[in-house]
Amino acid sequence: MSESDITSDQILNEQEKTIEKTLRPQYLRQYLGQNKIKQQLQIYIQAAQKRQESLDHVLLYGPPGLGKTTLALVIANELQVKLHSTTGPSIEKAGDLVAILSELQPGDVLFIDEIHRLPKNVEEILYSAMEDFFIDIVVGQGAEAHSVHYPLPPFTLIGATTQAGQLSAPLRSRFGIIEHLTYYNEQELTAIVQRSAEVLAIAINEAGAHELARRSRGTPRVANRLLKRVRDFVQVAGDQQITATNAAKALDQLQVDTAGLDQTDRKLLKMMINLYNGGPLGLKTIAVNIGEEQETVEAVYEPYLLQQGFLKRTPRGRVVTSKAYQHLGIKKAQENGD
Repeated sequence: MSESDITSDQILNEQEKTIEKTLRPQYLRQYLGQNKIKQQLQIYIQAAQKRQESLDHVLLYGPPGLGKTTLALVIANELQVKLHSTTGPSIEKAGDLVAILSELQPGDVLFIDEIHRLPKNVEEILYSAMEDFFIDIVVGQGAEAHSVHYPLPPFTLIGATTQAGQLSAPLRSRFGIIEHLTYYNEQELTAIVQRSAEVLAIAINEAGAHELARRSRGTPRVANRLLKRVRDFVQVAGDQQITATNAAKALDQLQVDTAGLDQTDRKLLKMMINLYNGGPLGLKTIAVNIGEEQETVEAVYEPYLLQQGFLKRTPRGRVVTSKAYQHLGIKKAQENGD
């Protein structure tokens, strides 16, 4: 490809990727939040290093954007080994997994994002690789087919998922370290916004960082995305730094409200209220009505709405709570049992 073929969008995308890499902490001391998990991982890593063994396999689960991928990178850096990254959907057949495993060196970390989406036949090969560090490969076809025993170096598998309930019991049981990443509080997110602003050379005061933090859905990824977009508004307006006032103005224009709800969150809640009197409503019906995939609703939107108390689950389905009516400024027609 010649230089003239490279579009401005491609250049911007590459710049965004470079920025994201710099925003990611490299070591546990730089990783903000998830303090209990960090403390435990520090012990596990030090113990493994003292025994000169590979770290036990790690499963990280929780809503998207909380730092599972970053934590995998941090673990590899703390162990001073190479990180090999892939995703569950990209490993379509056994040969794909064998090719990845064959590249591992002793002690390396293999990170599989969306591990709950591994095909069943691939998952079964992974069992012996995780437990006994070998795989058996069937070579040839028909009468000439035979099994080849392929030993592997000791390695650490880190699996990440937003849907731990979809993991099979045999796979889950092979992880020695299982950690649940939770939403960040406003204090932690304020510190993350301040660190990111420093990396990006953005002037921001503490009040401005806090305003961004409280609208970031308890999620570092959202906080960093909003920081970059607010920066655009502030720079075009000619302001010298991000403050609570200009941050709030920019976020209002981005349709992110004071509780961190975006346009889709409010669309979901208002749909349930206006069309179904607040529920109860099944997940499939919700997804169809707002034009989103069922998996997206369950993994991206629902967890935060549940955690903030705007939705609740009942045996009959999802129900909008009184808190949501109050936040949206809608008078509740009748009680829904909340």
